[in-house]
Amino acid sequence: MPARPFIDSLDFARNGQQITGEIFVNQLSRLADVFESKQDLLKYTVTGRIGLYDIPQLDLALTGTGQIICQRCLQGMDYAIVVSNSICLRTQAQLDELDNSDVDEEYESVLADAHLDVWQLLEEEILLSLPIAPKHLIGECQTVNGSQPQQKESHPFAALAKLKR
Repeated sequence: MPARPFIDSLDFARNGQQITGEIFVNQLSRLADVFESKQDLLKYTVTGRIGLYDIPQLDLALTGTGQIICQRCLQGMDYAIVVSNSICLRTQAQLDELDNSDVDEEYESVLADAHLDVWQLLEEEILLSLPIAPKHLIGECQTVNGSQPQQKESHPFAALAKLKR
């Protein structure tokens, strides 16, 4: 199992460094409740750079496929994980200043850290990218016994008509 990578985020960005790797979902503890298969492999790249206005940034790219639970049928479904995001690195004073201003920032900002846990950052981005209630496309859900669910009545008041008889 590869070692958990840590970086000095400001130095990493200023020197334009890059880190690539692979990680299994079971290595990210907060994803345990979200993903059904713990052996799903995710590939990532983190690249440091200096962006507009000399702001240090990390560019994140993460791809993979995971088995998540469909909220309609409660069965597993394949979900393509694709994350591509730029994150600004800020000092605590800069973050406080942003919180107290009305400026709507284009990029997400995080606290610059001399010991930034790359996997934790990736885990955050995965969680933010997931749908609130993942569902199969209509007609793809399976019931518990494996058959297709029954189709809805064609008319919304059809059930009331049955009660009238």
